[in-house]
Amino acid sequence: MSAKFLGFFALTLLLCAGANNSARANTIVTVTDNSGQTVEDAIVYAEPTFTINNSKPAPAVIEQKNKKFIPLVTVVQTGTLISFPNNDTVKHQAYSFSPAKTFELKLYSGKPSEPLLFDKAGTVTVGCNIHDQMLAYIHVVNTPFFAKTDAHGNATLSGLPQGKYILKVWHYQQATGSEPQAEEMKIGTESTLIALHLKFKLR
Repeated sequence: MSAKFLGFFALTLLLCAGANNSARANTIVTVTDNSGQTVEDAIVYAEPTFTINNSKPAPAVIEQKNKKFIPLVTVVQTGTLISFPNNDTVKHQAYSFSPAKTFELKLYSGKPSEPLLFDKAGTVTVGCNIHDQMLAYIHVVNTPFFAKTDAHGNATLSGLPQGKYILKVWHYQQATGSEPQAEEMKIGTESTLIALHLKFKLR
């Protein structure tokens, strides 16, 4: 997919819920572009318009190996601790100047002594001061309901309580500073098929 492509993404959702008011839905999402090709590494997340009880998010890891950050794209909830172990044969110096999280891990090998806390929603672009080709993207969201599309363009949002949500989609190739695409969504007790057409301006 060209970095200069200006496209329309078709987002198809299959909402599956039980038959009572306490049911929680699993939302299967497929993201495709306007040529019908599936889109990998798109972040899909649902922000509830009602109050939910949030548990402490699990920690995450972004590895450095073969002069790459692995994975390229990561999505986490606000309040997540992320470690950046260097499992490479050379030293790295990971950093970010992004407003959502500014940091610099001085030249090191192995595992830094402390993980970093990502407590502000937004996109964080991570680089290496030694190897300019190394990049990673972290999308920090204010919801526990998120997923990343796989090589087939599929993602699953699990355990959504019934209610109204703002469904958002973000891709690391969309224009810098542009907002995620958003659409209202309602989770009920019956299975529903919804098709959304979202426009992304890609770099």
